[in-house]
Amino acid sequence: MHLEIRQTKDGSNTLYVPELNEHYHSVHGALQESQHVFIRHGLEHMLEQKKDLKVLEVGFGTGLNAILTFPAALAKKAFIQYDTLEKFPLSEETVKQLHYENIILNPELHERFYQLHAAAWNQPVDIIPYFTLQKIHESLEEFVAPQSYYDVVYFDAFAPEKQPELWSDAMFEKLYKAIRPGGVLVTYCAKGSFKRSLKAAGFEVEALPGPPGKREMTRGVKPLIRS
Repeated sequence: MHLEIRQTKDGSNTLYVPELNEHYHSVHGALQESQHVFIRHGLEHMLEQKKDLKVLEVGFGTGLNAILTFPAALAKKAFIQYDTLEKFPLSEETVKQLHYENIILNPELHERFYQLHAAAWNQPVDIIPYFTLQKIHESLEEFVAPQSYYDVVYFDAFAPEKQPELWSDAMFEKLYKAIRPGGVLVTYCAKGSFKRSLKAAGFEVEALPGPPGKREMTRGVKPLIRS
């Protein structure tokens, strides 16, 4: 798959896939999108409730969401178990060309970013004392998800019209079962058909203000079990 480096409006880089006419992140700001959607409304939202979190990311991609999860773990001394699915890993050369060291403000994390990409597949790796990474070389369709296990799902697949198989009712039913009661799924998408799929799976759907360039984003909440 041919990839091109593109700079987004906040100065951070993303990848463009010509054959899909699709970007890995928002052209309005890759960094801003990840921080707003996945960190602020996913991770930090759940850290208000508990300190030890299990995160599932659908689409490891550039590793941006993973490296942005680090500061929250360090600041809160929260243990993060971070499982991430990726069927098509990026090459080492492509990762270097992103130059994410220019947007990672904490210089101690520069090395950690490349450590994420160099980590072995399909086995847990302790990156820092509060962050354990497991990169799973599978698609969501192949993944055998544990039941009632994850606190947060970062749903960062390509857009529904680009990867419709990942936005099916069956996939959200699988993710609903994998999330513990009270846990959340967050994504940049706000399409009506997607929200209906979330509701059909059992999620309570919240429409939240979107990152720059998008009016809305979506958070699905798995209701608490009531006696």
